[in-house]
Amino acid sequence: MRAPTSPPRLITLILLTAVSTLTLNMFLPSLAGIAADFEASYGTVSLAVAGYLAVTAVVQLVVGPLSDRLGRRPVLLGAIAIYMAASLACALAEDLYVFLAFRMLQAAMISGYALSQAIVRDTTEPRQAAGLIGYISMAMALAPMLGPMLGGVLDTMFGWRANFWFYAGSGAVLLTLCWFDLGETRRPAPKTGLEERPGILQVARIPAFWAPALCTAFSTGAFYTFLAGAPLVAVSVFEVTTATLGIYVGSITGGFLTGSFIAGKLAPRYSLPTMMIAGRLVACFGLAVGLALVIAGIVSPPTFFGATIFVGLGNGLTMPSSNAAAMSAVPHLAGTAAGLNGALTVTGGALLTSLAGNVLTPSNAPELLLTLMLLASFAGLLSAVWTHRIERAAVAAEPTTVRS
Repeated sequence: MRAPTSPPRLITLILLTAVSTLTLNMFLPSLAGIAADFEASYGTVSLAVAGYLAVTAVVQLVVGPLSDRLGRRPVLLGAIAIYMAASLACALAEDLYVFLAFRMLQAAMISGYALSQAIVRDTTEPRQAAGLIGYISMAMALAPMLGPMLGGVLDTMFGWRANFWFYAGSGAVLLTLCWFDLGETRRPAPKTGLEERPGILQVARIPAFWAPALCTAFSTGAFYTFLAGAPLVAVSVFEVTTATLGIYVGSITGGFLTGSFIAGKLAPRYSLPTMMIAGRLVACFGLAVGLALVIAGIVSPPTFFGATIFVGLGNGLTMPSSNAAAMSAVPHLAGTAAGLNGALTVTGGALLTSLAGNVLTPSNAPELLLTLMLLASFAGLLSAVWTHRIERAAVAAEPTTVRS
């Protein structure tokens, strides 16, 4: 059978993103059971999360340039096949280190997230791409909320291995869907004499990539900082139950879901820097108000977590446009840009999470956590303004280029 020639449907890209996200967190309720089954320490088993995140950064640096050279379709099909086989091996593993090794190979699925964005950019103009990425991003919001719930049910009913059987089945479904629906979308490289230079070097030397990429990294970093500090604030300061904590932590994701939906509607009508700046202003405003209330002594769950919801809302508004802008820096290298952008985001998130974990204490957590999130969001705002200046300079240079 001949490969399809049309771009994939939106639902295919949404499913690729959703499974990429589910692979990180759906099995989290099973960590203790996995440790008990393998008679290992919880810290060792947790490498299935921390190690996986580190490998995803490397995978994105590889699959992005590879997809620009070989095409989106073969790289995605190969990555999904690896993911399916690795998931099956995890489900059957009888040794902890065999399990962890194949768990790292599951990181191939991050290709679904990175390349789905590249495919959108291949097939649409920047503003339309931002709108579609906004809708795809909603899958990133729903999957973390629903994934652990589904994983917990599977673990309770069938044991922890059921999660990995689910992953393997999902891989089989995605492989079949992409085989019939995923036509090649890669843009041919222009004959500029630079095509022999590695794609990452071409992308990394362009400020038009770094400005929106840093905006994405800092915006996501504020969210990662929240994840690192919110449990400490909720339990040590507000003394809430773990069930209530789950609601509070989920609130920021609800904000992201709302912001992504709004971005899907508005992004096609406004410039990418405008959407980026608007989202950063929303995040900074909410955090600044929350921090002012905390400093004034008004410290309560509604005021604290009400402020952090603005981070989710602002990120949902910002990130579809910042991701689209990063991939628009060199359109024929959208895969490389998507991979480098994703790796930068994961690395930045890990660094900010580590920082928050090391400096937050029960005595300073409310005000310091909001301060760290505000600083990250403000850095994202500066990056968005930088993006705006680059775009204005490019537009101003166009008449000169035409006359020359």
